[in-house]
Amino acid sequence: MNMIVAVDKNWAIGNKGSLLVRIPADHKMFRSETMGKVVVLGRKTLETFPHQEPLEGRTNIILSHNKHYKAGDAIVVASLEELIMKLRDYDDKDIYIIGGASVYELMLPYVDTVHVTKIDHEYEADAFFPNLDASGEWEITADSDEQVYFDLTYRFLRYQRKKSQS
Repeated sequence: MNMIVAVDKNWAIGNKGSLLVRIPADHKMFRSETMGKVVVLGRKTLETFPHQEPLEGRTNIILSHNKHYKAGDAIVVASLEELIMKLRDYDDKDIYIIGGASVYELMLPYVDTVHVTKIDHEYEADAFFPNLDASGEWEITADSDEQVYFDLTYRFLRYQRKKSQS
């Protein structure tokens, strides 16, 4: 299972319900990585999307405490247990957890690959992603050349969960 996230130097991902920055190449990478796949997100994240609608061309699974929540053709689940059961219907490699912070934290134990856009900037933030560099459980297995968008530099990284040594 995959996660996909854009973070700043401090692993921040958002502030006051919005992304920290919009980088066109990051959106393009996100789109190409997730198109035709399954995306898992929280209700609050969905409500930050244009028109608060599920992403086109993908199977959207929304985690919401409100089991009566409706959003277009998205599948709504009300608990972690229900989500795990629903995800069994799909190929693990086609599942992408796309946020927000609480969904990332909840699903990180189930994921083996994290696609990170690491932005070399520090933003004011109130939502964070777990620091994979500090955990010891993860290693970088792919690293792009440095990218530039106006005055921002960033890299596309792929983290893989280290295989346990038994």
